[in-house]
Amino acid sequence: MTLVVFDLDGTLLNKGSQVSAYTAETLAMMRARNIPYTVATGRTLQAAAAPLKDHYFTLPMILKNGAIIWSPDEERYSHHHLLTREEVWHVMAAFTLNDLTPFVFSLQPGQKHALYHGPLKSRSEHKLADLFEAERHLPLAPLSAMPDEISVINVFSLGGAQAVQRVSDSIADEHHLVAYSGVAIHEREMGNAEMEPALHWVDIHHSAGSKGNAINHLRKELKIEHVIAFGDGDNDLSMFECASECYAPANADTMILEAADEVIGHHDEDGVARFLRERFELG
Repeated sequence: MTLVVFDLDGTLLNKGSQVSAYTAETLAMMRARNIPYTVATGRTLQAAAAPLKDHYFTLPMILKNGAIIWSPDEERYSHHHLLTREEVWHVMAAFTLNDLTPFVFSLQPGQKHALYHGPLKSRSEHKLADLFEAERHLPLAPLSAMPDEISVINVFSLGGAQAVQRVSDSIADEHHLVAYSGVAIHEREMGNAEMEPALHWVDIHHSAGSKGNAINHLRKELKIEHVIAFGDGDNDLSMFECASECYAPANADTMILEAADEVIGHHDEDGVARFLRERFELG
């Protein structure tokens, strides 16, 4: 069996974080031809559910960069890699030392998620909290309310490039941890020729919770022989390494463009869908 695996943001979704009408039509064509597909995303289930609604993502979904796998038919997380209590406090200490506000993503009883965060210091952090709560439907609470016994999926933050790099370096020798990072907001010109510095993100997971490991898990579970993967960021590298074929949209990070078998169209121009129509002769 061939399985098609999509990253979401910057890949399958357009700049409005939506499945376009053209892409939706392409997914319908794939269903008509019995070509199975799923997602491998950094989003939680709640965050992924809204743009994927009505597009029949019925196979197990790889979420939080591979830290968890959701099985829609069973309505449960069938597989996960969580951080230990000691790892969580180690990561949060690294954030605090570098003046970064931690956002702690947790798995709650009843297959739900909740998000705990430190004091919000910047406008970007407040906007991020609003995004998680309003658009992605995550309950928010301060770190002071976080239980001692908690199932943590990952810890996330925003900050300057140097601070993000220092945090990544601080966990480099921790074999059970991996840091993904990238540019959240590029450098922008302000009035009087001033420049607002770029804002970077960093996301720390259990090292076994990668998209690549999750795909290998699905290979065994679903008896998959061939995987076609699409992605645009450094968290997609492990997926590319284990896939039979891997493709990057033109907007992808440099390392992904170099790792891809082929560079396809831009994510905001239905690059993935246009490639799939040609690849599978969907019409």
